[in-house]
Amino acid sequence: MTAVTDSRIAEDVRKGLWQDPPTLPARWFYDERGSRLFDEITRLPEYYPTRRETEILQQRSGEIAELTDVTTLLELGSGMSTKTRLLLDALTAGGRSLLFVPLDVSAEVMTEAADRIASQYPTLTVEPMVADFTESLGDLPGEPGRRLVAFLGGTIGNFYEDERSAFLHRVRATLAPGDHFLVGADLVKPPSRLIPAYDDSAGVTAEFNRNLIEVLRAELGGHGLYVDDFEHVARWNPAHSRIEMWLRAKRDVHVHFDVLGQDWDLPAGAEMLTEISTKFVLSDLRDELRSHGLEPLRSWVDDAQDYSLTLARAIPGDRHDRATHGDLRSG
Repeated sequence: MTAVTDSRIAEDVRKGLWQDPPTLPARWFYDERGSRLFDEITRLPEYYPTRRETEILQQRSGEIAELTDVTTLLELGSGMSTKTRLLLDALTAGGRSLLFVPLDVSAEVMTEAADRIASQYPTLTVEPMVADFTESLGDLPGEPGRRLVAFLGGTIGNFYEDERSAFLHRVRATLAPGDHFLVGADLVKPPSRLIPAYDDSAGVTAEFNRNLIEVLRAELGGHGLYVDDFEHVARWNPAHSRIEMWLRAKRDVHVHFDVLGQDWDLPAGAEMLTEISTKFVLSDLRDELRSHGLEPLRSWVDDAQDYSLTLARAIPGDRHDRATHGDLRSG
């Protein structure tokens, strides 16, 4: 990790581990190993969101290309960009040129995926960016008004409500009027179908969750911090319409973080919140986008009504278009 990333993880740990309950943002799942584990999760039989989103993209990517007529595709949290190839196929059809900007915190995985994609699409220019989409996006590359920012995988659900509002504000502030935003969102459904998607029988999601402990141990010099001392827990929170992933201490845990110069304790049976995944009512999501200057043009759902893709366009408006770079860093 870079010095900036090292500083950010230290800040997040200081802010989160001494809360009650201890909480960490999900971005620290995605080191190289975590990114590969998540890619494995997307292929599990219990994990329906990837299949549902793929279904929609297979059916609608041509329509998305026609509606947007973009010359640049930017993907936030790109990972392996597996589903994105469906959009790339449509956006480069007929030999059209396109700039593709995958953006992710994991340089190794993203670079590997970007190299493979560049070799497969002769009219595509690929310019990967190592960045954290939960922070300022800065000035986006590409032609203003002809850019599509894709945020797939239901990742919008990993934000708390205030964080989601701040994120959508930052996204809109970076877009020019006429630019487009494509967001995938999982829909509310019975917990009996949701929980297995986050607690699969093969234990891959548990391994993914517990990999966070390895990241903390390695990056912050966590003496006394061991993966085997934690078990994975997934539960439904009906009050907030979200799945929560926790790590529960199997014994009393005592840790000294060299980088922080601090000790941390978690008693046996106590839990640390590592991820939320909010599930949406589609009409509410469209209203939320609209309130941030992103006018929904189309929404699509899969045949099982499990998952949605919504295409929105950045509309003119003084409160959005006059945002300064200082505003982009807020929140």
